[in-house]
Amino acid sequence: MKKVFVKNDSPRLQPYRLAVQVAFSLLCIWIGIEFYWFIRFLESGSGELFYDRPPGVDGFLPISSLMNVYQYLSTGVIHPYHPAGFFIFLTIIILSLVIGKSFCGWLCPVGFLSEYTGKLGAWVIQRKIRIPAWLDYPLRSVKYLMLGYLFYVIIWVMKTSGVWAFLDTPYNLMADVKMYYFFAELSRTGLIVLILLWVLSFFIRNFWCRYLCPYGAFLGWTSLLSVVRIRRKKETCIDCGLCARVCPSFIKVDKVKTVFSDECIGCMQCVDACPVKNTLELQVGRRAIPKRLVAAAIVILFLAGTGLGMITENWQNRVSKEVYLEHYQNHNQYGHPGMNR
Repeated sequence: MKKVFVKNDSPRLQPYRLAVQVAFSLLCIWIGIEFYWFIRFLESGSGELFYDRPPGVDGFLPISSLMNVYQYLSTGVIHPYHPAGFFIFLTIIILSLVIGKSFCGWLCPVGFLSEYTGKLGAWVIQRKIRIPAWLDYPLRSVKYLMLGYLFYVIIWVMKTSGVWAFLDTPYNLMADVKMYYFFAELSRTGLIVLILLWVLSFFIRNFWCRYLCPYGAFLGWTSLLSVVRIRRKKETCIDCGLCARVCPSFIKVDKVKTVFSDECIGCMQCVDACPVKNTLELQVGRRAIPKRLVAAAIVILFLAGTGLGMITENWQNRVSKEVYLEHYQNHNQYGHPGMNR
């Protein structure tokens, strides 16, 4: 039976994705600027004008946020130190359950930087380097081993009482401040590691995300529970392979009927690249989802999740500036509690 091909003339989703990525990255930069002024206030010993600590900085404390979510599931109580992190982390999990690892492909500023570093590298060297399968699989397991160890420590070693005790520590309270100084006063070793990661990402697309990010590993697991999938219609597919070539996660989209992979970041580049109309679609069950709705859904879900934290008054922590000033004087003495045993 002869196939009838209809050219795919639907609007491309990538310009919308780029707009969301840029907007979210600018938001993160703005949070960084606000946090810088908060640090300046602490450094002045209250001599400078007080600047509120931006709650959004909690989003850069994923381990503390994960512990807060685990603690909430055990006790029904949100820890007061980094409540915004609780809602950001929970929102990202819900996003992965609805639209796969869309946080990685649409919102994560590190993923955005890694993606365009890889694109720059491919443009400069005029080729895409892919690590052979015999090395790719062991390297991909690294992020899962890191994640597994983290869950082992939280669930089996620390348990509920230990997690709450950790969240109560001055170390956790000042974790964002310590993170700021880690990057502001970057050691030679830290600088070498960051440069090495950038160089590797230049030659190997999404190196950090694919091999080392435990956050992405966790979202990969939860994304497998999503009912939203990219599906390929064999009867209209012309086997051009464009979908597989553009996939940043090296998924063989052209060889499967349904994309079921913990590496899929929901970027929809494969759907945009397909030259045949309705051959690759994002579907719920057997019903196709309009591509533009994906961008709107991701933004709305994220705003709804973080907005819930604001309207329930669990967004800004209730730590006074006097307490911050007191702990700031000793923050250099606060080591990780597990290191002090």
